[in-house]
Amino acid sequence: MDLSDRIAAFRATLEEWLRGLYHGLVTHPAYEKIENEAEDAEDAFLLACFPDAFGIPSPVSYYTAELLPYLSTEFEQWERRMWDRQSLLERKGQQYHF
Repeated sequence: MDLSDRIAAFRATLEEWLRGLYHGLVTHPAYEKIENEAEDAEDAFLLACFPDAFGIPSPVSYYTAELLPYLSTEFEQWERRMWDRQSLLERKGQQYHF
């Protein structure tokens, strides 16, 4: 292995390491925040559409029931998330206090 091969191998290793470092420091936390915000928006939408799932009477539920076949997988996941949470304030507190 001559010097140029060793330099190329070192450069490839360094690029891979720097790419992983950038992903870990910059990209991954941004993705996590975006995913959490999208999940919160989805939770708010589903709660506005189906409040009767939690015992809150609403005349809107009659009209939004037509959406249920299209949102069935999301609805089950949302309902499980909402029942597993102790409170919405706790969830928001976890987002801003690591």
